[in-house]
Amino acid sequence: MNKNSENKIRRSNLAGYAVDENFSRGRLICENFFAHQSSPFVIDYERIINSSAFRRLQYKTQVFVNHQGDHYRTRLTHSLEVAQIARLLALALNLNRDLAENISLAHDLGHAPFGHAGEEALNKKMQNFGGFSHNVHTFKIITKIETRFALVEGLNLSWETLEGLAKHNGRFSDKNKINQFIANYNKIFDLELDKSPSLEAQVSSLSDDIAYNNHDIEDGLRADLFNVEELFYLPVIGEIYQKILEEYPNIKREILVGEAKKRITATMIADVIKTSNDNIEKEGIITYKHVQEFPIFLINFSQEMLKVNYALKMFLMKKMYRHKIVNIMTNNANEIIGDLFDYYFANPQIFANCLADQSYLSKDPQVQASLIANYIAGMTDRFAINTHNSILNN
Repeated sequence: MNKNSENKIRRSNLAGYAVDENFSRGRLICENFFAHQSSPFVIDYERIINSSAFRRLQYKTQVFVNHQGDHYRTRLTHSLEVAQIARLLALALNLNRDLAENISLAHDLGHAPFGHAGEEALNKKMQNFGGFSHNVHTFKIITKIETRFALVEGLNLSWETLEGLAKHNGRFSDKNKINQFIANYNKIFDLELDKSPSLEAQVSSLSDDIAYNNHDIEDGLRADLFNVEELFYLPVIGEIYQKILEEYPNIKREILVGEAKKRITATMIADVIKTSNDNIEKEGIITYKHVQEFPIFLINFSQEMLKVNYALKMFLMKKMYRHKIVNIMTNNANEIIGDLFDYYFANPQIFANCLADQSYLSKDPQVQASLIANYIAGMTDRFAINTHNSILNN
């Protein structure tokens, strides 16, 4: 079966409220493509996975710094797991799998080195210059920074992918809270920020929750931050672990954790499918316009699973994210990011040389700080560490 035939079958299976690539709103800059590239979302996929920002995710922290172990998640493996869950959900809900996957693959492109610790450190340094958010920086990357083509700036992705990435955490009901960069871009390519995101974007957002909660359990156990018995007290999750142990009393821990992750993920996915279908039917959602006009997410957990998800998040916050080992990494990240920012801001000529752009010297402090933040956010963990060591040794 060729790609065009496959796309036709997919479109015929789409629900009326799904995003159909056949009716894409196009790109900011119109481009001519080869005949075989019939789907705009296939083109977006190729551009995302071939971007240098995507490749750098391999060496960026999820929770544990990249070099601490080959089997811990990185931003890249996390993004791949989110995309896999999103495709499953989109298929079950008759949504556009390609679009849900693209949003999932690109949603973390803007993360700074050292995960959320790096983002917090960079945001602190940028407080007098508008702050820093990985979600906003993702949008900067795909629309401006990651320029790989002669005639367009950024990746020039489709309207639907841009809209999903801008709003995958929800619509912007308060115009005063829209980041200036996104607001300015919206003036030239209206993403309808005040309307709810597509169901594909909502699927991507919830897939992110399912993925990181489940793989953080696995990584936390691997790092001995907590033990299996402590999980027994969690609703649903504890029951799944105990049931596996009853079925296989002599099971090895690694297999136990893998089997539990499979079952927990499947349980959460099944819950999302049922709850979301019920929401869509209850609210009379028939078209994509209905999705945009509905004020809250239709893709969601049931009330019971929301409680399970919350209990798991609180457990991981206490046992993992605030663990002394992780706190040491957080403190190191704060020091490295802070030192790099201060060094570049105090040495404009050195930073201009890093950019290979002497015009940096004539820019105002707001622009300078933003460019420094962009540069640091693009670093991998190891590049940031090596650069920091180099600066200290000079």
